[in-house]
Amino acid sequence: MNYWLIKSEPDAFSIDDLKKAPGKKEHWDGIRNYQARNFIRDDMQKDDLAFFYHSSCAEPGIVGICEIVSDAYPDHTAFDPNGKYYDAGSTPDNPRWLMRDIRFRRKLRREISLTEIKQHEVKLEGFPLIRRGNRLSIMPVSREHWDFILSLEAKSP
Repeated sequence: MNYWLIKSEPDAFSIDDLKKAPGKKEHWDGIRNYQARNFIRDDMQKDDLAFFYHSSCAEPGIVGICEIVSDAYPDHTAFDPNGKYYDAGSTPDNPRWLMRDIRFRRKLRREISLTEIKQHEVKLEGFPLIRRGNRLSIMPVSREHWDFILSLEAKSP
């Protein structure tokens, strides 16, 4: 099993939106970075787990856990010329961008903020989220980092 961190702006799509979705499941679309696309295509697998991270908000942080529940498939939002994720170079016959379906597992008992995560720089050495310049919306998480971050859930910030 692999572990991931996926980012979403809560005013666009939050952990609560995922929880309210039919079957608590939704497609994860709009990825327009080749490295993130390659993670979706090559490394992410059904049954992998991911931290759900709220970004671009007052207090960014990990708010929940979701599960990858589909194989990669073409991101249809790239085909809509009126959509914000449109890419004229991506066609149904030759899709450039992919997505996967995710399912809500649970909300964390408390948000683990980016500020708090950065306070554990030594324990989280190499964690992509705190690496300078890393703005990917999908990133791998080692099992060691996954377990450590979950251990923070029961502690006061």
